[in-house]
Amino acid sequence: MLAWTIYISFAGALASFLITPTRATLLRVLALCVSIATLGIALIPFLNHPTGTLFTVTDKPWIPTLGISYHLAADGISLAMLLLTGIIAVAGVLFSWNITHRLNEFFGFYFLLVGSVFGVFLSYDVFLLFVFYEIVVIPKYFLIAIWGSTRKDYAAMKLVLYSFVGSALVLIGLIAAYVESGSRSMDLAYLAGYPYPAHFQMWAFPLVFLGFAILAGLFPFHTWAPTGHVAAPTAASMLLAGVVMKLGAYGCLRVAMTLFPLGIAPWRTTFAILATISIVYGALSALVQKDFKFVIGYSSVSHMGFILLGLMTLTHIGLSGAMIQMFSHGILAGLLFAVVGRMVYARTHTRDLAKLSPMNLAKLIPFAATTFVLAGMASMGLPGFSGFIAESMIVVGVWRSYPALVFFVGFGILIGVVYIWRALQLAFFAKPLTPAIDPAHPIEPITLPEKLGAGILILASIAVGIYPQFLLNLIAPALNGPLFQSLHQGGW
Repeated sequence: MLAWTIYISFAGALASFLITPTRATLLRVLALCVSIATLGIALIPFLNHPTGTLFTVTDKPWIPTLGISYHLAADGISLAMLLLTGIIAVAGVLFSWNITHRLNEFFGFYFLLVGSVFGVFLSYDVFLLFVFYEIVVIPKYFLIAIWGSTRKDYAAMKLVLYSFVGSALVLIGLIAAYVESGSRSMDLAYLAGYPYPAHFQMWAFPLVFLGFAILAGLFPFHTWAPTGHVAAPTAASMLLAGVVMKLGAYGCLRVAMTLFPLGIAPWRTTFAILATISIVYGALSALVQKDFKFVIGYSSVSHMGFILLGLMTLTHIGLSGAMIQMFSHGILAGLLFAVVGRMVYARTHTRDLAKLSPMNLAKLIPFAATTFVLAGMASMGLPGFSGFIAESMIVVGVWRSYPALVFFVGFGILIGVVYIWRALQLAFFAKPLTPAIDPAHPIEPITLPEKLGAGILILASIAVGIYPQFLLNLIAPALNGPLFQSLHQGGW
């Protein structure tokens, strides 16, 4: 049943391309129905009391002479990522309700991207995973280049170039692993169980891990991320920060760390330090930004650093925290970009914090101010929200593996509080004497689709913050499953 998340998304993309752009209402209703359908399918396993252990969705021969199959499978980690993608997809459609320019093409590329993301999270054949991973690049480019702003052509091309460089590294490592294992199969379980020589893993692991980590925004290969986030339209920013960057972290764990566990040890500290630099550098960069959207863009780099650092702890609590952070940051980054891109920028036509300060937006659009307060508090780790659970678990894992790095991580968290409060104050609560808005062009109120989209994301963060066990009950069995046995033996 989970495979239909892919098929329905691709069918929605095809239908959108075929419908004339003048039929805007039909396109919007279709997009909402497709996104709700995929979210409903992603929710089904949660309603059936899942155990989190691996199960096959479908397994058919594809290119049998090369040992390649159309093998889709899911465990607790996949289920959590499918749920995240479904939630972001629905919210992205609601925040795209105002788009009129080439609307059919917008939703066509939108669902091509969503379907490809579902495909990556479900693929159990590494060649199939790589195919879906590469398809993601195509709609990313067009969504930014056509509907973006602020140097959109430069941002789209930069994102694609970084993605292709990372993909090239991954492809080299996967081909080497396939040949080294006897060229029999590209099934993930087969490759993960093959006893690769230690000297082979020493160079294969950093190659594949770095290839995926580029998409996850690891310092110093992060520069595409803030630029791409700022240029992308709101829904694309939500997908880019919410789920596309998670593909990189997912690949680091699912592929690099499971296939080459013996290669982790020599590189572990290096990547842990780079992840810590991402946390601190991203936070400090967000602190000095004048563009409201760049603040959120650099904050994403900082929060992705937490995920990669959690992976490098090689502790159960650190890895579990990284998975929760992937879900949490996906929800919160999507919400923050929705506030900045749709609620604020689309109404004021500026993201300059100095120009936003005199507008007294807390009075003009109080729903946007309230939403940003909630999203900001969750992002900085306020108890009761998902960010608190995720960061707490990662910090415990770091303390056990790299005690010296905890102080830098704590500094990054502290700076995170400061840049959120600074942006909140400048954008919404500067309290001028009179709002600097032209009376002839008043700010339109927040629409119902925007309120629904924000409500879905806020409730998701609160649900995980109050009861994280519903995700942890899935993640723990997955991390203890057969796919990660080689990682256990390799130094967990």
